[in-house]
Amino acid sequence: MKKFVLTFILCFPLVLFAQENTSSAANKAVICSACHGQEGNSPNPDWPNIAGQHPKYFIKQLNDMKDSALRNAPTMNALVATLRKQDMDDLAAYYAKMPLANGSTPKQFLKRGEQIYRGGDFAKRITACIACHGPKGTGNAQAGFPILSGQHAAYTVLQLNAFKDGKRKNDLNHIMQDISSRMSQEDMEAVAHYIEGLH
Repeated sequence: MKKFVLTFILCFPLVLFAQENTSSAANKAVICSACHGQEGNSPNPDWPNIAGQHPKYFIKQLNDMKDSALRNAPTMNALVATLRKQDMDDLAAYYAKMPLANGSTPKQFLKRGEQIYRGGDFAKRITACIACHGPKGTGNAQAGFPILSGQHAAYTVLQLNAFKDGKRKNDLNHIMQDISSRMSQEDMEAVAHYIEGLH
C-alpha cells in the first residue's frame, strides 16, 4: 500500500503536467480551428488541411510566414507574428497526432494526375511528385517534404501557382518553383485532384 501511495505521489504531478501541456496546445489551437477546423481539416478548400502534418515542416512554414518575402499569406503572416517558438512546437505536436483527411479524385483527373504524380512528364521536364512525397503522399519528415495525402485540390493549385509566380519562395533548393514553372493550369489541377484522393 505504501508503495502504491508513493508511486501515486511521484507520478501524479507528471500526469497533471502532461494534461496541462495538452490543454495548453488545445487552447493555442482554438484560433487555428476557425479556419482549419476542429480536427485540423479545413471546411474551406482554399485553406489547407493541417492534421497529421510532419512537425518539422509545420514549424518551418510558420517561421517562413513571419517573412512575407518567403511565403506571402496575408492572414497567416499577421497571426504568426505573435507566435513564440514554444507555441509553434506545441501546435505542431498537437496537429501531428490528428488523422489525415480522406479525399477522392474525380474520374476526369485520374489518368493525367496519376501520370504526373507517379511518373512526371519527360517532355515537359516535370519531375514525378512521388520522388519527394512518396507513393501515398506521406512525404519525408527527415528531408522536410510535407504530407500531401488528402490535401484540398484547390489549396494545392493555389500553392503551385504561388511557386510559379514567385509569391512563394520557401521550397528546398527551389524545387517546387522549378517544377511548377513547367506546369500548365491543367497539369496543376489534374495532379492536385489526384493528391486529394491519394491515401
